Amino acid sequence: MAILDIVRHRGTVIAFALMVAAFAVLLPDTFLTARNLLNISQQVSMLAVVAITMTIVMAMGDFDLSVGSMASLSGIAAAVTFRETGSVALGIALALVIGLAGGVLNGWLVAKRGILPFVATLGTLTIFSGLAFLAADGKTIFGGDIPAAFSNLAKGGIPLPGTGAPPLAFPSLTIMALVVLALAWFVLEKRPFGRHLYVIGNNREAARLAGIPVANLRLAAFALTGLGAALAGLMYAARVASANPVQGSGLMLDAIAAVFLGMTMDRQNEPRVINTLIGVAMLGVLGNGLTQLSVNSYVREVLVGAIILAAVAWSSGRAARSA
Repeated sequence: MAILDIVRHRGTVIAFALMVAAFAVLLPDTFLTARNLLNISQQVSMLAVVAITMTIVMAMGDFDLSVGSMASLSGIAAAVTFRETGSVALGIALALVIGLAGGVLNGWLVAKRGILPFVATLGTLTIFSGLAFLAADGKTIFGGDIPAAFSNLAKGGIPLPGTGAPPLAFPSLTIMALVVLALAWFVLEKRPFGRHLYVIGNNREAARLAGIPVANLRLAAFALTGLGAALAGLMYAARVASANPVQGSGLMLDAIAAVFLGMTMDRQNEPRVINTLIGVAMLGVLGNGLTQLSVNSYVREVLVGAIILAAVAWSSGRAARSA
């Protein structure tokens, strides 16, 4: 029974471990090297930021479809500001303000106007995407319009001793993602704000009757998710030293996938930021391994969908057995 219980509650982790083992066998010279693992951590850092902040709204039973287009819009806003003013600080600040404002808009539509999250964020997804295309005139902004001081934010990191000369570095983008993780974990797990979000997610009406300011907390959660999407957009723009209107288009589905994968590891099927990070790592390892094996990138999409369905089906069956 103990073994069955471990499998029921840690099936996703076991699947992740088996995936890592399979790629290690198929790619013995490259996959488990320090360089590749650091590369994976950098590749998924933007997704991690979006998924971790998406966990905040999903803790309430809501979700945000607009995070990908908000990431694109924030990157474009920063790039246009760089081009017009030459100020890196102003461009970053404006992008973050736009992300926060977009999140507040989503929260207001959902929490104050009573619009379903799917409908509200689908609408703002289109609005943010259209604004990104308008601001960039449908073009990619790159080259001299992106200051080196900004793109350098995504380069380098903390040197790791004993990794050769020059030494490998723990990527700065990974550090940013870990800071976001630490802040989100503290807010959700250690503060009343987070505990109230989980109460809202379990029973919104009971939370309201208990005196919890449901509408205000939902609005605040969406605001934080918008801010996270904007930060991810800035990270992406800095990493590739460019910005285009579709840059963040793949982030939304992968972020929701990572949160769902994480939920299958929780006994109450609740979203937790540490579990979400494991979901992000799972997607990152899958993408990196398949790329090294020269597998068609579209195969990854099929596999991600299959993994999500399998994980959710397993989790649902586990919940039914526990009931």
